[in-house]
Amino acid sequence: MSKIIIGVHGLGNKPPEKLLRKWWLKAIHEGLKKAGHDRMFLNFELVYWADITHEAPLNPNEKDTGHELYIGEPYTPSQKAIEEKPSNIRKKILDFVENELDKIFLNDDMTVNFSFVTDLIIRHFFKELGDYYATKKEEKNLTHNSIKDAERKRMADVLKKHKDKEILLIAHSMGSIIAYDVLAENVADIEIDTFVTMGSPLGIPAVMGKIAAEQKKTFGEDKSVRTPENVVRNWYNLSDLEDKIAFNYNLGDDYMENSHNIRAIDKSVINDYKINGKENHHKIYGYLRTPEMADIIHGFLNHGRNGLIIRISDLISRLFIR
Repeated sequence: MSKIIIGVHGLGNKPPEKLLRKWWLKAIHEGLKKAGHDRMFLNFELVYWADITHEAPLNPNEKDTGHELYIGEPYTPSQKAIEEKPSNIRKKILDFVENELDKIFLNDDMTVNFSFVTDLIIRHFFKELGDYYATKKEEKNLTHNSIKDAERKRMADVLKKHKDKEILLIAHSMGSIIAYDVLAENVADIEIDTFVTMGSPLGIPAVMGKIAAEQKKTFGEDKSVRTPENVVRNWYNLSDLEDKIAFNYNLGDDYMENSHNIRAIDKSVINDYKINGKENHHKIYGYLRTPEMADIIHGFLNHGRNGLIIRISDLISRLFIR
């Protein structure tokens, strides 16, 4: 069976689809090369949904830094040579924050306390996430009932196109919410070999509450949220501990395992994205080139392959990739 890597981008406006896909691949190849897993070719498709929420993409030719279509954070190769490790102290602080927030905002039955407060927080800090959970299609001229429906359909269509392949699904930021919902609600019959979430807000209590409420409507009285049933081999969750969107970095204790005994395996990583002296620990390119992500991709591509074929393929890649 052939294999494909499918990516889902996150919050905010994006460059044109072709350019964003190119930059994702550059970051992936950079990480693979650094980890000693060079690859000549990758079968890759990007689920692009920024055009649903933005009238025009970011413009690579725009030079005015104050213009709304200026690309302030393009792909740029890693500038760090020193290996770092996530801070254990910060991890303990985030564990405490997560525990306290869950106590305040989530009940045992996964309903949300102070829902008016959590909805206000979502709309203020994550506008597109607020639009996603809205029920009306105002001013968007959509043929669907909501932005959520349009974004889910976009992704579901890509997965259906590749349903006969082994799929590695990589979802970043808000894209991980869309991906989770689509796997659980829209394409339950399509197997996902490996699911990767990066910089994910899936651990935010308000998000978990909304997921639980939707699953209760669809599947009945089960109070828990769990790994989508069609994830059959792995779910990895990558978080930089300084990524403010993914402050709840450990999803393994939030989402129960599915019938395949798959639960999120949380990995704390170092997102090294930096441009003009400014770091962004949430940026997709930094996540894609982490050694952890390289090992996941390498493992997915080699799983089920003959050892001799793997060695020959790796040798050819080393000869041709510089």
